[in-house]
Amino acid sequence: MNSPFFAYMYRLKYIERWSLMRNTTKENVAEHTFHVALLAHMLCEIGNNVFAASYNADRAVTIALFHDATEVFTGDIPTPVKHHNPKMLSSFREIEAMAAERLLGMVPRPLQAAYSPLLIKPEDEKLSADEQKLYALVKAADLLDAYLKCLSELSAGNREFLVAKGQTELALERLGMPEVQWFLLHLAPSLGKTLDELSEPF
Repeated sequence: MNSPFFAYMYRLKYIERWSLMRNTTKENVAEHTFHVALLAHMLCEIGNNVFAASYNADRAVTIALFHDATEVFTGDIPTPVKHHNPKMLSSFREIEAMAAERLLGMVPRPLQAAYSPLLIKPEDEKLSADEQKLYALVKAADLLDAYLKCLSELSAGNREFLVAKGQTELALERLGMPEVQWFLLHLAPSLGKTLDELSEPF
């Protein structure tokens, strides 16, 4: 079987994010995926080393790598569009599920058991408590990357992201995750600095 799975995964770099907004720096889904994987790993290590948790950081990174894989078919649907009303969100979830099935069908059969839970997220009740926590951390990392994008755009003088920053801050606060709050306090502020400012001793 000549599988097109990786050919499609590599095309995530062609899917642009934040399509409804004016950007000083464009971002694609492949870049976002890398950022979310980095953030998920960091949140796990903050949990493990600061708050005495026992997260599997490697597993969180793996989940993060595939969290937006279906967007190679659906594109990046802006949050205001997806969440316009419950019917719209339900329709999108159905489309997303069909895209996941299509993508999984491209994985060579001997590998499908390994990739199935990455491309098609199991229902929460079928996940162990540890896996549920990891999926929650990846979701937090996804939201955190959106917040950092807002910081970056605002630091470049782009007020287009001002409201989005406030909304994302509230969403992060509602998560009630100490790992996220620790990141926001100790690591996030540097994203608003220039290269000269970053080069200063700390």
